[in-house]
Amino acid sequence: MTTDFLTAWRAGDTQFTLHTSGSTGTPKPIVLTRMQLEVSARLTGQTFGLQPGDKALVCLNTAYIAGVMMLVRGEVLGLQLTLVAPTGNPLAGFDPATTQFDFAAFVPLQLQTILASVGPDNVPVALPILNRMKAILVGGAATSAALENALQVIEAPVYATYGMTETVSHIAIRRLNGPAKSDLFTVLPGVTVGTDERGCLHITAAATNHERVQTNDVVELVAEADAVRFRLLGRADTIINTGGVKVQPEAVEAIIQQQLLQWGLSPRLFVAGLPDERLGQRVELFLENQTLTTEQWLTIQTAIGAALGRYAIPKAWHVTGAFGETATGKIDRRATMAAVAE
Repeated sequence: MTTDFLTAWRAGDTQFTLHTSGSTGTPKPIVLTRMQLEVSARLTGQTFGLQPGDKALVCLNTAYIAGVMMLVRGEVLGLQLTLVAPTGNPLAGFDPATTQFDFAAFVPLQLQTILASVGPDNVPVALPILNRMKAILVGGAATSAALENALQVIEAPVYATYGMTETVSHIAIRRLNGPAKSDLFTVLPGVTVGTDERGCLHITAAATNHERVQTNDVVELVAEADAVRFRLLGRADTIINTGGVKVQPEAVEAIIQQQLLQWGLSPRLFVAGLPDERLGQRVELFLENQTLTTEQWLTIQTAIGAALGRYAIPKAWHVTGAFGETATGKIDRRATMAAVAE
């Protein structure tokens, strides 16, 4: 796929067909123009101060927008690209003492794996490589409380990105480490955002061909003097309607992650609504390879009830083996729930 794309790009092709990740529905093809890809690449270069000759690591699946855009940035910005397979720890084969990358993008599970690979001093083996970078991006899925806590050992700036195939990669970033860390995404220059009647974000930018892209992401907009920012609350299509009360599962997940972190636990997890004759839907928790004691479960339920109300309290929890995943490494909730039901 990488060779095919670069061949087409260098031949001057003006249109490229990519597919969405399929994390919230059936993957669909989207046609993007060369101009859209170039505009997005230049915006990234401007945002992170990338210069011709800078070295970038490409370790994402180049069949999808995040990986493709790393290739485009290399072509448009004159970066020196090193391509490796999208493995759990893409830095494992590099010498920490001598390897220099200025820029890289990872999915959360990759960064989690990199930071968990420690030496005799209990320091991540690849930390020197990370610390030399101008910027580290993490996207494709939400970052957990445990990962954000682990990221604080990295000296280089680490940013969560917000974007999708339709917006040609990221249109907003959120600092995850250091004194400037924030829970708000900052919208990049030249990008216009707003919300619809559901409170869901819409986006207009040069990278979208100046067409409005409507998302299903529920946000809280924060207009400030220097920039437009937003807090990502969750997805409209994951809201659980239980007993007539709407529960945003992402808010429940955040409380559970924080509580588990206090016990030194950091499993992947998600909250979803299952059919219920009385409530319509009931809130339930799914954990990957992690059991809970009765005392832990009661503590979690109490914390959720105190913060979000009794309707948000999960009625049950399920432990599974490895979660189902999409081709881009996102949790496939529907596949995982179907496997539990079998």
